[in-house]
Amino acid sequence: MLKQERQQKILEILNGEQRVIASDLSQRLFVSEDTIRRDLKELDNKGLIRRVHSGAMRIGPPVVDFSTRKNVMNELKMDLAKKALEFIKEDMVLLIDGGTTNLHFVNQLPLTLKATVITNSPPIAMALTNHNDIEVIMIGGTLFKESMVNLGVNTVEFLDNIRADLYVMGIHKIDPNIGISVPSLGEAEVKRKMASVSNEILAMVTSDKLNTFSNHIVTPASALTYLITDNDQSDILSSYHSQQITVVNE
Repeated sequence: MLKQERQQKILEILNGEQRVIASDLSQRLFVSEDTIRRDLKELDNKGLIRRVHSGAMRIGPPVVDFSTRKNVMNELKMDLAKKALEFIKEDMVLLIDGGTTNLHFVNQLPLTLKATVITNSPPIAMALTNHNDIEVIMIGGTLFKESMVNLGVNTVEFLDNIRADLYVMGIHKIDPNIGISVPSLGEAEVKRKMASVSNEILAMVTSDKLNTFSNHIVTPASALTYLITDNDQSDILSSYHSQQITVVNE
């Protein structure tokens, strides 16, 4: 098998299995572990995978700005948002951060719902202008345009003075062992604080984000109370079930 064919096979295996071990790949592809390690290094340098100790992981969705993500997988995100509605009750204090799936979620909230929504996302706040019975509290800070959320010291300090019933967390990447992660340190700090001031945490996660990771860890995956996803692979979902997370995928 030529190097290019072998590396393509590695990508195909990763897409199906989420992560690979170098020693296992060497046996499956009939080459030495050194050859596999070189392949993994080259694929990592090309930005196609993420090398980890003893192997590699699927890299997950690329980092793109909010306006671009608004036009991706809208029907799927809407389906996940509808499933999340069953966890919303009257008079809840909801903490909702940024993300296009979260935007679909607030657009699905009934106009008659009585609740308080606290958010650091201008698009989320604007989407609730017609919900007369929802009090919207906007958290200030420095606008991080890539994700369209406010971040910084003032954002974190504001969160010291609240307690939310449910935090609807936008997910960039999540892995059952590594945890929930994002590319931006500032966003990780705010998300971590939001998690710490919330009784429960709900996340809507498309399959391409499962079992992937980024540079800055927010919390362990086990911090989630509810995980709503379109994924139906039992071997993947079991790793989240085992952490006492309520997984909804139907």
